Amino acid sequence: IADGTVVSIELPLTMVMTIAESSEGVKGDSANNVYKPATMDTGLVVQVPLFINVGERITVKTEDGSYQGRANS
Repeated sequence: IADGTVVSIELPLTMVMTIAESSEGVKGDSANNVYKPATMDTGLVVQVPLFINVGERITVKTEDGSYQGRANS
């Protein structure tokens, strides 16, 4: 902050978010790299693997909003 004006901000590389809404994975669809849209509790929509479910916490890359993995407990 300079003279009351924000000059820049620095975001963390990743953020932990909770999945608020997502469709169920299609049974039998176990091919690698198959993703489905999931809405985070912030409203952000992220493409996640089929095995990720509502209520789970995931790590999202802030640079591009991509799924990075399940969050540590």
